[in-house]
Amino acid sequence: MKRLSTTARDFESAFAALLDEARETTARVDAAVAAIIADVRAHGDAALLDLTARYDRWVPGSAAALRVTSTEIDAADAAINPELRAALNLAADRIEAFHRAQLPRDIEYTDAAGLTLGMRWGALDAVGIYVPGGKAAYPSSVLMNAIPARAAGVGRIAMAVPTPDGVLNPLVLAAARRAGVTEVWRIGGAQAVAALAWGTASIAPVDRITGPGNAYVAEAKRQVFGRVGIDSIAGPSEVVVIADAANDPRHVAVDLLAQAEHDESAQSILITPDAALADAVAAAVLAELRHLPRAAIAGESWQRHGAIILVRDLDEAAALTNRLAPEHLQLMVANPRALLAQVRHAGAAFLGRYCPEAVGDYVAGPNHVLPTGRTARFASGLSVFDFLKRTTWVEADAAALAAVGPAAVALGEAEGLTAHARSVALRLGG
Repeated sequence: MKRLSTTARDFESAFAALLDEARETTARVDAAVAAIIADVRAHGDAALLDLTARYDRWVPGSAAALRVTSTEIDAADAAINPELRAALNLAADRIEAFHRAQLPRDIEYTDAAGLTLGMRWGALDAVGIYVPGGKAAYPSSVLMNAIPARAAGVGRIAMAVPTPDGVLNPLVLAAARRAGVTEVWRIGGAQAVAALAWGTASIAPVDRITGPGNAYVAEAKRQVFGRVGIDSIAGPSEVVVIADAANDPRHVAVDLLAQAEHDESAQSILITPDAALADAVAAAVLAELRHLPRAAIAGESWQRHGAIILVRDLDEAAALTNRLAPEHLQLMVANPRALLAQVRHAGAAFLGRYCPEAVGDYVAGPNHVLPTGRTARFASGLSVFDFLKRTTWVEADAAALAAVGPAAVALGEAEGLTAHARSVALRLGG
């Protein structure tokens, strides 16, 4: 874990090193992924059967076995205990309400020249969502990816989830049922992305693919972009916690570890103006690690990528946060809204001492699929807008064209595009 102070002579170089740190631990997989995609494109279902047997350690037997049946989903849904069902429904209801509130309105107006201008929104026809199935099962990812698509009006939502050793998590299937997923495929890795992008005899192609995954999934999404849309190339998870002296050090420590336990490449950073809190949190992290089931993962993340930065004041903390542009930002200070007003770059912010980021992972309502790796400087979290597209339209009569047409003719001629100019001029009688 790194300890930095803005009063240190070498702070700028140390902070720059923190910003430039490469947190991906996997080797380049672009060639391997390209080969998998080519295999799926060439051999379709047969390639999926072979790759599933090879990487997930179970043999489907036929392409039909790759699809999870309604009976299986019903059985999984019925097996969920009432407490988990209530939690799942609460989360789904809140996520749906927030994303439905985002739905935009169409535009139509007639301007002074007499042209009627408009913009309409429309849902994508089909989307694919990828749900990880390796180190952990994530029903929350199902809700966060599928519910915005359904709220946007997407008619077909195909879910791909790997099933190592043939095992499916019942809560993931229950979440798929609750979120409105229309089909579930037990395939993972780059082959799942390829199948969703290009289609096979069994799986129809989609228009956009969203959802997190390992390095193979991320690289596959990169390679199929253009054939389909994607949400982003997600990197390791990260959090910045800005905390003042009034906080319980244990609360801060557990909030930092909540990100660290995702994987060894995750990053947790505490920024505080209080040296005593910094010391207490560092000690509390070590104490909590002794009792954390995923201590090996969280401990490595904290040791390799964690940081505590001591600042002069909260203004300085906000300035550093804008340079970090974190995926998650917790503002555990007396006046979090005032501090948030100074923050320009963060995927999602959590305000106050009673609003840990973990609430946002599950039940708050806004999406937990967020920009990582400082991409919050130019990117946003998943929303209904990722499942909508815009079409603009123009309507003009002769009088309206007469008002604006001469300018179009002049610009067309200036650009040397004679047919452009002539298509307008002919209608003007020229």
